[in-house]
Parts: sequence; structure tokens; C-alpha cells
Amino acid sequence: MSTSFSVQEALEHCIIQTNVPGLPTPYKGKVREVYDLGHDKVGIVVTDRISAFDYIMKQAIPFKGQILNQLAAFSFEKVKDIVDTHIIDVPHPNVTIAKKCDTVPIEVVVRGYLTGHAWRVYKSGGRTLCGVSLPDGLKEHDRFPEPILTPATKAEEGHDEDISEQEILSREIVDASLWNEIKEVAFKLFARGSEVADEQGLILVDTKYEFGIHKGELTLIDEVHTTDSSRYFYKEGYAERQAKGEGQKQLSKEFLREWLMENDFQGLEGQTLPDLPDEFRLKVFERYAELFEMLTGNEFQPVIEKNLDGKLTTIFKNA
Repeated sequence: MSTSFSVQEALEHCIIQTNVPGLPTPYKGKVREVYDLGHDKVGIVVTDRISAFDYIMKQAIPFKGQILNQLAAFSFEKVKDIVDTHIIDVPHPNVTIAKKCDTVPIEVVVRGYLTGHAWRVYKSGGRTLCGVSLPDGLKEHDRFPEPILTPATKAEEGHDEDISEQEILSREIVDASLWNEIKEVAFKLFARGSEVADEQGLILVDTKYEFGIHKGELTLIDEVHTTDSSRYFYKEGYAERQAKGEGQKQLSKEFLREWLMENDFQGLEGQTLPDLPDEFRLKVFERYAELFEMLTGNEFQPVIEKNLDGKLTTIFKNA
């Protein structure tokens, strides 16, 4: 990985928010800022913000936005034969021009292994997750007999919440025909993501998909198979570590969640969000860069961006 920047520069020039004069105020998600460009297009800026437990951290991660945006572009390309994607162009490391879609208000999580949130439910005695029955006798990080789909509501504010297929249909959040298409596509995407990961020495453990509707067609939006939306294990040594009851080596945001829990934060009432030390911020960057390089087979080339707002005006004008 090229490191033609000083650590101080990297820490000081994180992209935390953007402002483009002359355009409507963007929709601000946890990480992305979405500008309505008219003509059925949106401009998506991927910032360096990072979130966990549905809270945005007070400090950003150097180059995280560039890594996410370029990894998403790589992964969208890998799945475009399965489902339409929202990608039109990636004119800048932090920017994607995309189709304007009507968002399906459900996050679709596919899990291949008993890890993270699923394990926390299982460990506490739960044997049902989002209406899906979980078999007895599993250990943390064991592979499920078949991948399972565990949806969550997309909250405008506050926490996303687990929801079952039955609730989605009974509350008419999504009609049955569209939901069946989403399920079928989600499992195909997970299979493709697993194949790509396997070729690069990784295991796709679980991942989140978001969908929209564009001109009546189901369309994959947001991001796909990135570090923020997915969890990966190293394939080498997985079986041996499971046999010994050891933890798995992960490339995911789980280590951020673990660090926060060690520092007494799980997003619960009365808890104080801790500051991320500079040394830890750099470690997070290194994790993101490692996954990018492993998954794509390409070297990550970070770019210090000191005037993104100025460039966005030109980028969006020409979109």
C-alpha cells in the first residue's frame, strides 16, 4: 500500500461532512451524504465517518470513505449479472453517481455463521432470530447448515430493529411478490460474495443488503460486500481454530464494537461514547485497507483530499 502521506496529515484531513453550494441539503446517513442531482440521479459522497451500535463515532477514520466507495464499486461490478445496481459512475475515490431509487425500508441481512449479533442472541438462550429457528448445539463462529436471512427495519432515527418475514408481510411493509424476489436475490448475492471471498482466502460470514426500486425494477443500492456491511474471516486456519475453540481472525467492524464494549459502551442509555485514540484510528484504517487489498487483489492508493467540497461542485455539474 502506498503511504505517501504523513500520519498527521491523514488524521487531520478526514472527510467528516460536505457542503455543495447551489444544491439542496443532502440526506445524511451514518456514513454517506446523498445529493439530489435531478435528472433521475443522485451524488453519493462516502465520508470517513464510522458508526457502531447505531452511533456515529466522534472521530473519523483516515481514507475510510475512499476504501468503502472503491470496494463497493468493485463488488457491485461482481454482482451486476444477478440484479440491477444503482451505479452510474465513480468519478472520484469518495464519490459515486447513482440512479435515484425508491428505497425498500428493510435491511436484508444474510448470515452464514453464528457470529456477532446472532451469537449474542444464541448465547443468551435465544433459538429464534427474526423468525428463523436456530439449531441447538452450535458454538460461536460455527457455520449454519444453510445461510439464513434475518431482516431489520431501516430506522430514520434511532436503532434498526430485528423483524421477521411474517411481520414484514403482515404489516405490509413489502408486498409478498417483491419480498420473494428480494429473498431470492439476497441468497444469490451472498453465494456470489462467498465465491469472490473464497478465491481471495477469505470467508464471507454475514452481510447486509439494501434495495430500491428504479423504474419498476428491483435495484441493489447503498453498498455491497464492504467492510461496513460485511464480516469476513480468514479462511486459512478457520477449521483448526474452531476445533480448538479459539476466536476467529476477522476483517470487519466487530473489532470496533469489541473495543467499545471494553470501554463500557454498547449504545445503551446512560453510557458515554468514548473518544477513539489516534493510534486506534490508524489501526482501523489498516484493517480496512487490508480487506480492500485482499478482496480486490489491488493495492490501495490513498489520496489526501483537502478540498473535496470544491471538487464536488464540478463533479456534480458534469454528472
